[in-house]
Amino acid sequence: MSDIDRLSGGSSPGAGDILQLLLDGHARTKADLVHLTGLARSTVSARVDALLASGLVIPAGEGASTGGRPPSRLAFNPRAGAVLAADLGASHATVAVADLSGRILAVATEEIDIAAGPHAVLDLAIAKGRRLLESTEVSDLRLVGVGVGLPGPVEHSTGRPYNPPIMPGWDRFDVPDYVQGTFNVPVLVDNDVNILALGEHATSFPDTADLVFVKVATGIGAGVIAGGQLQRGAQGSAGDMGHVRVPYSPDSSHEPGEERDLEALASGSAIARVLREHGLDAQNSSDVVALVRGGNLTAIEATRQAGRDVGEVLATVVNLLNPSIIVLGGSIARAGEHLLAGVREVVYRRSIPLATQHLAIVQTQAGERAGVLGAAIMVARHVLAPANVDSFISTASATARQGGGREPAPHPTGEKEPTIPKRSLGSSGAATRSISLS
Repeated sequence: MSDIDRLSGGSSPGAGDILQLLLDGHARTKADLVHLTGLARSTVSARVDALLASGLVIPAGEGASTGGRPPSRLAFNPRAGAVLAADLGASHATVAVADLSGRILAVATEEIDIAAGPHAVLDLAIAKGRRLLESTEVSDLRLVGVGVGLPGPVEHSTGRPYNPPIMPGWDRFDVPDYVQGTFNVPVLVDNDVNILALGEHATSFPDTADLVFVKVATGIGAGVIAGGQLQRGAQGSAGDMGHVRVPYSPDSSHEPGEERDLEALASGSAIARVLREHGLDAQNSSDVVALVRGGNLTAIEATRQAGRDVGEVLATVVNLLNPSIIVLGGSIARAGEHLLAGVREVVYRRSIPLATQHLAIVQTQAGERAGVLGAAIMVARHVLAPANVDSFISTASATARQGGGREPAPHPTGEKEPTIPKRSLGSSGAATRSISLS
């Protein structure tokens, strides 16, 4: 079976399938594409010409000559479009513009209160996005999609938050429709831990097929990547670790016979509550982090115990999913290695030896931009999925035939109707290499 058969599922391959072979960032000749696909040279040539006309593919110099004129090489053009990405947390909003490879071109961060409601928070993010799109670095790029990460459960197929515990007023709010009032492009919404998992996977562990990203902050959640693809589950609630009941153990901070949700035991808010019971001034996750970094022994031990509680749940996750890497992120994880030490202590002791013999449990390496990077990758994969590329090319070709020329690109703010369709599709599931989309 050729590469193109695997990509197209055996159906007749279009230009979108050809494009998938160029998303790894390597330039290829038409002869290379003929060899990889098994298609006729005339078919490959027609598909490539359509991709060149769309701007998704550009000339990339010449290949080695085997006699005669050197063949032209072709490459994916990541600047064929721009993606607006927003990572909205409980107290911060990071908004960025990225190209179609996921490379961040411009970014801004602002303090917010997610409890202020969807209109106030989204209006702020939209305003930030408009200013970034007007900046010199990206003003020449056409906006093709928007990705949003939210700190609560999200039904990915509709983009609506579903009973989010720390987001009053957001329940079932139509985020895509609201954002499309300003940016008339596809809008994809997911929970913040899923986009963090995508960003971490792309930047730090691109060759790892099975990874679990765990965020420990005001809340607790996990993003699961299995077989190289993000797993959302049937409704998008996969990875909701925070509501798993933690059984009693001798080291637990709760009483025998009392079982609590993980979030009630090990989140930043829960740790702060324990510290207040010990007479310390700790109101939230930020106070916990400050005390830990200041060397307060009570805060350090409470954070390590939170790691043990997280480890109790992760031990079961390891037995069920057998990941290669567990990544700990969020504000509590970034306070030091105390949470990490508690997790390792329990997971390596309670999980089966076969599942842990090569398991690495590490702190996040992707940094503060992992969320917006993951949101950008989510949208880029959607836009560059074969069916969407074929639809875009077909619409552009029809418009050119009717108008006698190529349709001008829409304005970055979305004031002109885009030619990329607004179907609510998920990620194309393409495996990530570095921050490319192959």
